[in-house]
Amino acid sequence: MAGRAAFSVSSSPSLCIPYSTTSLSLSFSNRSALSVRISPRTNKFPVEFVGVCCSLSANDIKAGTNIEVDGAPWRVLEFLHVKPGKGAAFVRTKIRNYVNGSTVERTFRAGISVEEANVFKETKQFTYKDGSQFVFMDLSTYEETRLNESDMGDKTRWLKEGMECSLLYWKDKVIDFELPNTVTLKVVDVDPGLRGDTAQGGSKPATVETGAVVTVPLFVNIGEEILVDTRTGMYMNRA
Repeated sequence: MAGRAAFSVSSSPSLCIPYSTTSLSLSFSNRSALSVRISPRTNKFPVEFVGVCCSLSANDIKAGTNIEVDGAPWRVLEFLHVKPGKGAAFVRTKIRNYVNGSTVERTFRAGISVEEANVFKETKQFTYKDGSQFVFMDLSTYEETRLNESDMGDKTRWLKEGMECSLLYWKDKVIDFELPNTVTLKVVDVDPGLRGDTAQGGSKPATVETGAVVTVPLFVNIGEEILVDTRTGMYMNRA
């Protein structure tokens, strides 16, 4: 959605919504009225809105925008506004499907309406693994959410008990989860045969407590904690 729209609730210091109510109609100065989803699990607004269900112009598409295409939610990874010498302007995008993880290129004619996907985040704590399922808990309600290992991808290699993550919901279903950008992990194994001049650099593979292998400098030893960028899987520093 382009920009942010401000709204206010009349006089009452708090907004009370019956549990059975799942949406609220809001009017914005630069858009028509739209429906904002209330979480039926917590009977409150989600922790963070990534998008609300409304239409936006293709001109407003940017990286990070969530759109609905062919009945599925997609996240815009890359975009380019193109104005050819002849013909109509258009927006070239690369988008990723939240549900199946596929990535495709898609072109939208400038000025057309695109449906914005009603995707939102809720913070949950990863508590334990039960067989092939990962169990997350809402620290406010203690409600558990279970995700199948087959649906979580390779991000689980950075996941450890007690870590807070963001679960992404679309139409009452979890479609993805996000890790913190940086995690602290303990080194449990390194190859003792690797030697080198640590002052001049050099690297070696190290196994961390989650089972993932990270390339670390030669001076990192077993038992030390390191910071890892979960987006790239790269060593950042000692914790």
